[in-house]
Amino acid sequence: MQFLFPTFLWGLAALSVPLIIHLFNFRRTKRVFFTNVAFLKAVETQTSSFRRIKQWLILASRLLFLLFLVLAFAQPFLPAKNASTNRSSGLGVNSLYLDNSLSMQNTTENKRYLDLAVTKIDELLTLFRQSPNIQLITNDFSGEDQAVTNATKVKDRLTSVGFSSNPRTFESIYKRQNNLAQKHNPSANNQFFWFSDFQKSTSGDLRKIKTDTLNKLFLVPVQGKKNQNVFTDSVWLASPFIREMQNNILYVKVFNSGSEEVEKLPVKLFIDNAQASTASVDIAPNGSATATFNFTVKDKGFHRGKVSFDDQPITFDNDYYFVLNASPTIQVLHLYQERSAADYIGKVFDNDSLFNYRAYSASNVDVGQFKNANLIVLEGVEAVAGTFRASLEEFVRNGGNLLIFPSARPDVTSYSQFLGGFGIQGINLNNQPVLAQSQQAIAEPNRQNPFYIDVFERTTSQGVVNTPTMQPAWTWSGVGEKILTFKNMQNFITSTQASQGRVYVCASPLEKTYGNFAEHAFFVPTMFKIASMSTKQERAAYNFSEGSINLDLPNVKKNATYKLKNVSTPNNKIEIIPVQRIVGNTLTLELPKSSQLSDNQVLESGYYELQLDGKAEKLLALNHDNEESKMDFYSPEELRTFFAGQKNITIFDNLLDGDFVKTFQESNVGTPLWKYCVMLALAFLLIEILLIRFMKG
Repeated sequence: MQFLFPTFLWGLAALSVPLIIHLFNFRRTKRVFFTNVAFLKAVETQTSSFRRIKQWLILASRLLFLLFLVLAFAQPFLPAKNASTNRSSGLGVNSLYLDNSLSMQNTTENKRYLDLAVTKIDELLTLFRQSPNIQLITNDFSGEDQAVTNATKVKDRLTSVGFSSNPRTFESIYKRQNNLAQKHNPSANNQFFWFSDFQKSTSGDLRKIKTDTLNKLFLVPVQGKKNQNVFTDSVWLASPFIREMQNNILYVKVFNSGSEEVEKLPVKLFIDNAQASTASVDIAPNGSATATFNFTVKDKGFHRGKVSFDDQPITFDNDYYFVLNASPTIQVLHLYQERSAADYIGKVFDNDSLFNYRAYSASNVDVGQFKNANLIVLEGVEAVAGTFRASLEEFVRNGGNLLIFPSARPDVTSYSQFLGGFGIQGINLNNQPVLAQSQQAIAEPNRQNPFYIDVFERTTSQGVVNTPTMQPAWTWSGVGEKILTFKNMQNFITSTQASQGRVYVCASPLEKTYGNFAEHAFFVPTMFKIASMSTKQERAAYNFSEGSINLDLPNVKKNATYKLKNVSTPNNKIEIIPVQRIVGNTLTLELPKSSQLSDNQVLESGYYELQLDGKAEKLLALNHDNEESKMDFYSPEELRTFFAGQKNITIFDNLLDGDFVKTFQESNVGTPLWKYCVMLALAFLLIEILLIRFMKG
């Protein structure tokens, strides 16, 4: 048996007080005279003997009362076999990690995991109520984590712990606990506690964790018997463009990470805070379903989109935010020397508000306009040389797209030098006369090719009956993706990645004498797709966990400072200045971690404006990573497998199974006996009272 507060044993000196009083009775005796003393002597002898027995019993009761009262204050306990030297009087740190990630919103028995963990930590702190070396760590990794304090202050902090959108791997948790403990006292033994649901998607590789054998690690799973959650996996459009005042189609993929089927879940689509459409989905356990929405927008520009549903108890991922850019303007620059009589290029782009179409003679164009173009179409230009060639090369290197329709007699040497820099080689002229019988049929496009994946109706299984026929003016080889080919597999249109841009080469001019491609149904969707791919598609949404995001800004200012401002709700006007850098027209923003924000700032899912000098430059949508939404957790048995062989690691069963604090105390602190001492002290006090009251004589 050992004592938690042995200094109280000095109180045993108080046992001498009743003993002294009993041995030295200072009351003066009175002499009483009787006429007949023979009988009284016999009675007196009998009464004195009874009185002495009573006094000894009372003395024993008083001594035992004081003894157990002193022992109760000294708090005796039976040490456990696993007891460490790190008790309340030791110098080591008791470091408590509380997982406050978003998955701890899950509930069991109508209580949130986080609340259950806080309750148990509060109970555990009673074992360390005299310790000055207690530390509380959360996923926020805030400055408060650095503090080594007492149980009272840790309990106060527990009342203000909220959810964090920044999950941590357990490898980083252990490193942080160990580093902080080493700073406090490098030579002391420490005790680390992990209260978590041990979510698989965010835990990291637990096998990599190797602990110091001098420290003890206690894993306390906080888990329920049933896990259910639905979240939005992704959203995408049926076509690459959104047109104002036209029907548009949006697909939403929702995932069920629970073990039970979700039936007829209502999913709502909001555009600019107004409900635009609704759908109902059935989702199999650990499966997904796709909801289809039809919607229209009235104006060009950015529109706020949101997918929403009601799924309990985890609600942080019930809303998914995204941004739609309606009818973005594509800058098309048409440069010609031999222009087709029917002006096919102009007819495709000039009559559509989606394009800002400009046409110039290649010999008179101002090359300074190249930097503002997304797509340059060369039609019938015989040679590419000098400043014109250098400007086109710079245009492609900076991310522009170039489409070449050859002239009837292109300068092979000029084009070989120009296109050779992009990996396009082996250019040869076709010297055959331009005759109808020399035209070749173009093969049906491969529907699995991403270029044509959204051009044809997906339900159409039959092939194209009539394909265009064309006579090639030249041939080429080298790197590149085949967009269209002749039936003999000879190139008709290829696409070649060149630095940040792309070069498209067509085998034939657009004149009718070379064939009917420009008048075929293939022509318009092919040109539209090339034009749409010439602009980098605006991403609908970003995740906080991405770390950094890249934004294309046409008129980016080199030395400017951009801000991100939350504009989702009037109550949350958080403004942050992320770390940023500018390369060309690309702005890269480093999204801050939760620990890098001030105490009153919280990154929440929603809409964020990219602002420069108070003016909105772009609208972004930021959401939490869906890794937190996957309700799959490591069981205590799996955790024991990971840490098998590390005897200093103790893994408890589920927090709800049994009394964790009592089990920990018996196994690692010892069995306290002070309660029994209090009960015995009260019992002997009662015995003394009964002896005085009822034992007459």
